[in-house]
This record gives sequence, structure tokens and C-alpha cells, in this order.
Amino acid sequence: MEGRDSGLLETVDRYLRINAEAVSKLRISVPEDSYLFTLAKDFMQMIKSYSDDAAHFKEKNELIKAVSALNYAHGWIDAGARIGLFDVGGDHRLFTLYR
Repeated sequence: MEGRDSGLLETVDRYLRINAEAVSKLRISVPEDSYLFTLAKDFMQMIKSYSDDAAHFKEKNELIKAVSALNYAHGWIDAGARIGLFDVGGDHRLFTLYR
């Protein structure tokens, strides 16, 4: 790849690494017998689905779609962290936390 496509591929690869690092830090922080646990599991499924989509789009060289899917995945990650479904160890570098 040359030019713009190689830069976009580098962006996709960087975002995939960031996504994987963020996902590895996610811990569900609500009780298992609560409705919020079900909601947290739903968030995790959305994160996995969009992350998997991103990898699929990268394989097909559909890099704009890959970046878009990664942005959605991280949106779900940040939303879950910010409202307290996930414990992310206070990491303000990878996550948009409330405080």
C-alpha cells in the first residue's frame, strides 16, 4: 500500500492495539444478580461484535469501515466505564471516566 492507504492501515493497526488493551482492562463491576450485570454483559457483547467487525473489515481492506467499527467499540467501552458498569482501574488514558 502506498500513501493514504498505508497511513490508514497504520491507523487501523494502532486503534486495534488500543482497543485490545482497553478490552483487556475491562472488569464488570456490578453484582452478578443485578439487572446492571445483564446490561454490562450486553455492553461487552456489543464491544466484541464491533471489535470483530473491525478485524473483518481490515482483512477485506475496508479500512474506513474498520476505523468506524473501532470507534463504535470504544464508544461502548467508554460509556460502560463512565456509568460504572466496568472497573477500569482509574485509567484516564484509555477511558473517558467521570472523575
